[in-house]
Amino acid sequence: MSFQTPITISDAIERIESNKFLLPAIQREFIWTHSKIEWLFDSIMRNYPISSFLFWNVEESTSKNYRFYKFINEYRDRYKTHNEEISTNGINSFSAVLDGQQRLTSLYLGLKGSFGYKEYRRKWEDTEWSIPTRHLYLNISNELTEEEDGRIYEFSFLKKDLTQEREVYETEDKNWFKVGAILNYSDDETFDNFVEEFENSFSRKAIRQLRRTIVEKSIINYFLEKEQSLDKALNIFIRINSGGEPLNFSDLLMSIAVANWTQKDARKEIHKLVDTVRDKGYSISKDLVLKSFLYLHSKDIKFRVTNFSKENAKEFETEWEQIRDAILSTFDLIKSFGFTDFTLTSKNAVIPIIYYLYHKGIYRDFSNKIEFKQDRESIKKWLHIVLIKRLFGGTSDNVLSQMRRAFTDNISETKIKAVISNFPIDTIFNHIRKDTSVGDEFIEEILFTQIDNQYSFSILSLLYPNLDYKNNNFHKDHIHPASTFGSLSEDNKEKYGWRTFNSIYNLQMLDANENMSKNDLNLKDWVDKETNENNREQFLNLHIIPNVDLTLENFSEYHEKRKEILMNKLKTLLN
Repeated sequence: MSFQTPITISDAIERIESNKFLLPAIQREFIWTHSKIEWLFDSIMRNYPISSFLFWNVEESTSKNYRFYKFINEYRDRYKTHNEEISTNGINSFSAVLDGQQRLTSLYLGLKGSFGYKEYRRKWEDTEWSIPTRHLYLNISNELTEEEDGRIYEFSFLKKDLTQEREVYETEDKNWFKVGAILNYSDDETFDNFVEEFENSFSRKAIRQLRRTIVEKSIINYFLEKEQSLDKALNIFIRINSGGEPLNFSDLLMSIAVANWTQKDARKEIHKLVDTVRDKGYSISKDLVLKSFLYLHSKDIKFRVTNFSKENAKEFETEWEQIRDAILSTFDLIKSFGFTDFTLTSKNAVIPIIYYLYHKGIYRDFSNKIEFKQDRESIKKWLHIVLIKRLFGGTSDNVLSQMRRAFTDNISETKIKAVISNFPIDTIFNHIRKDTSVGDEFIEEILFTQIDNQYSFSILSLLYPNLDYKNNNFHKDHIHPASTFGSLSEDNKEKYGWRTFNSIYNLQMLDANENMSKNDLNLKDWVDKETNENNREQFLNLHIIPNVDLTLENFSEYHEKRKEILMNKLKTLLN
């Protein structure tokens, strides 16, 4: 490995454009935010060093054995984040980036590409309305002053529909120069004529400094590794990145998997799985996929490089289809329980379910087949309980390891005990019971959970287990309607307040049609409408409503009696 003659940023951009700079499969994907890119451009404009780069010179004979990717140039949050694979046939040699991908991609996006990020308070969808295309511009009207982050030059990704990609975009108070346009002025005379058209001295200064930074100064310092060994390149990559905060261990584990899969493209397969789960409505990362593999096959489930050897990376590839299908089947199941990404408060909670389906060989249709109905009910109850009790906190690995002992005493010998015919909910709780019992204080606190809180779904689902959650045929509903809170007596308002009125104490889960029929009826009128003297008690029990005077004036007794019922139910369910 040797230090090379530095090159300019424009040289680096040209090499990216001509596929002379490529990304090896061991690299993670681009993760920088738009503000970090803007800050990088301010830094280079002020002549701050941006650290050296490390490239691996790959000859054509070597490149045939591995996968490489292009730099991304149209980034769009969530929807365009994957690098395109490239065939290196016919490319005599090129440089694979081992260290510096995030910085080079940032420079490329700023000078040649676009960056789309979601508008504030707009839903996630792949449209210009939600995630507008933006290009990088430099404020050439004035420098920044007294910025907390110390910036002097204002760079900003501006919306394409506003700028129309004009070279100079004018607003009421600022003029903006399209950063990538600086690459069009390679001729000194043309550039000088262009700059002199600006009357503002700061405009001339800023554009000249931009050209010096991008086109004239050789600020890309890099080392070049020439040995044609991926093992050595991977070792260098891990040594460089494992000590730095930006790259986590899951990135390193992914790198090892990518390097050692021979028949399949690990990067492509794992990202495709993540995208498919996202399309089902759940945001997961590759971390969950890698953690699931360790949980399925490794004695130690912690993210350590030593837990991801060449041998188990190959096992990962061999078992990939089954692992993938078990994960997909699990999220189909989660969806049938009525969970959304918001209400599934811990993704780690799905891992024991993945373990069960995978090692039982149930890779598909678990959420649909009648034969698994009772098993599904057990898993649903278990999942709601572990989420409500928030078992997967800062010690998730320990909790997961304890839970796995319900399936096997020794994963090296047996993956799942032969006697396990159904999801072992009681055995799991037996293994962790000493750490997870709850008392009255905890239950009283969760009863104050508000209607829009992400935990309210699990609490209400546990209390009302018999609704059609699979088809989303359920509504969360105030028992005493929210519109009646203002009619409470002043004493009740002061004693209980909106926090109680809007909590589990006054919430229920209803069939959607039943809720539409109830509409905004007050509680007494609704119960009177739906019942007679023969079925009233059954109706009240089903809806967990105390058999007391249900007028709003009697809210105090209603609350105390319902609290007693809920406390007893949750104490039994959670313990």
